[in-house]
Amino acid sequence: MARPRIKDVARHAGVSEKTVSNVINDYAHVSDRTRTVVRASIEQLGYRVNLAGRHLRKGRTGIIALVVPELDIPYFAELARHVIREAEKCSLTVLIHQSGADRAHELAALAGFGSTFVDGIILSPLALTADDLRDRAGFPPTVLLGELLEEGADHVAIDNERAAREATRHLISLGRRTVLAVGGIDAPGLGTAEARTRGYRAALAEAGIAHDPAALVPVDSFRMPAGARAVARVLRDGVRFDALLCLNDQLALGALRTLYEHGVRVPEDVAVIGFDDVEGGRFSVPTLSTVAPDKAAVAKVAVQLLRRRIEEATDPDGADPDAGRDGVVDGAGPGVQSPQDRIVAHRLVLRESTEGHEGR
Repeated sequence: MARPRIKDVARHAGVSEKTVSNVINDYAHVSDRTRTVVRASIEQLGYRVNLAGRHLRKGRTGIIALVVPELDIPYFAELARHVIREAEKCSLTVLIHQSGADRAHELAALAGFGSTFVDGIILSPLALTADDLRDRAGFPPTVLLGELLEEGADHVAIDNERAAREATRHLISLGRRTVLAVGGIDAPGLGTAEARTRGYRAALAEAGIAHDPAALVPVDSFRMPAGARAVARVLRDGVRFDALLCLNDQLALGALRTLYEHGVRVPEDVAVIGFDDVEGGRFSVPTLSTVAPDKAAVAKVAVQLLRRRIEEATDPDGADPDAGRDGVVDGAGPGVQSPQDRIVAHRLVLRESTEGHEGR
């Protein structure tokens, strides 16, 4: 039996092919009665949308790329899950690429991998510079995640400086006065670590605590072993501290292990807080206090911004009429929209590593 086509659905429902298309695309101006009739015909005939044909007619592949530094960092794995879910709602397929925080790999991704098989890119850059983004003529539409590189690309992030300030304030509110920043960077820059370090220092200054450059504990990566080694080093050097602000949860989980091995009680002797709210922190002993970015919102905003840019690139005279649904992407409409900088929500999640066990 031949696969049913859109004209078969139209004939069965007694409507035009354009009306069937409007129902499939969920356009608002179709009456409820007509929508019900058409959907019933679709179900009865077993009609399935030919996504490949739809994309090709618009000059697209229906594939977007998500480029992250490391897939086995839990934050990026969790973010990828959310991006895939959002893309599926738009009938998009996600290609996931690991850059290794290598500039050459990030540049290749920015250029669309030297091919035209992706319609657009969501990129979390660590090695790119502002100069790399200045001339992107002919490159696929791109949305950047993380700290802004001061260029005219769409960008989605949390307010990392504010979040670190809030986390450090929490530690100080517990009476902690010697707070170390594991992974902190005492240098100008636009990266995530630099922003979080600025927030940490701002909170210390607000509390009248003098900043000690030695309180910034360098790491060679943002993985658990690096956090464990960093804290072992400061303990070996006899550094006195009563709190740790770790710039991600992986560092914090490594720090917890080292503190346990050295008989340091958490939070009684040292309070610990991280960033990212990854699943492992909910099951560590003690459970980990953390800054929780709204990863679902990051994914939603990034996909919708990218979808709008793809519409502009392939249909400059008009944007997709439902590209701005749910109130996430403002201003969608005809013509090219100005670059968007979107800051999504975060919150402090307080658990045992700063608050202690329940009932204690």
